[in-house]
Amino acid sequence: MKNVILIITLCMTSFAAAQVSIGGKQSVEGTTTVLDFNTTPTSTNGIILPAVDNVTNALASTTTNNNGTFLFDKSDKKVKMYEKNSWVALSDMGYSSKIMANTSAESGNGVIIGASSTTAKGVLVLESANKAMILPKIANPHTTVKSPYPGMICYDTVSKSLAVFDGQLWSYWK
Repeated sequence: MKNVILIITLCMTSFAAAQVSIGGKQSVEGTTTVLDFNTTPTSTNGIILPAVDNVTNALASTTTNNNGTFLFDKSDKKVKMYEKNSWVALSDMGYSSKIMANTSAESGNGVIIGASSTTAKGVLVLESANKAMILPKIANPHTTVKSPYPGMICYDTVSKSLAVFDGQLWSYWK
């Protein structure tokens, strides 16, 4: 029920201002932000990416206009990003044993924030010509996040890099 309320709130907010803050944050940072997360210094909450059984089969017909798509590929246990018509691994092979299967039936076309429509396919699509998402900020996620989930991403404020968790190790991208 909490997830339904969150999604409805996100939808309503996105139509009103095209800028959304999550995690108890009252406002977004700046005017060029479409989605922003709580940035308290003690935060250990990142984004959990969708996990698919096999990226080639699952998204073969939906990758048009999806550059910038992030996911966890359970077939080779890697965090990946779609860029220039191919999947780029952002982590080494990790573990997917902690991933819990979603047994709920999918419905709808996902949530779009920043626009009224999009050609991209995804569960959450951030669509804007002049706004970006600010990742959740965590200092030293490899030591402060006690139980990271495979496919978690955040911004490490200490190394000043994108941090992705593959189920076993954190990988850092500058």
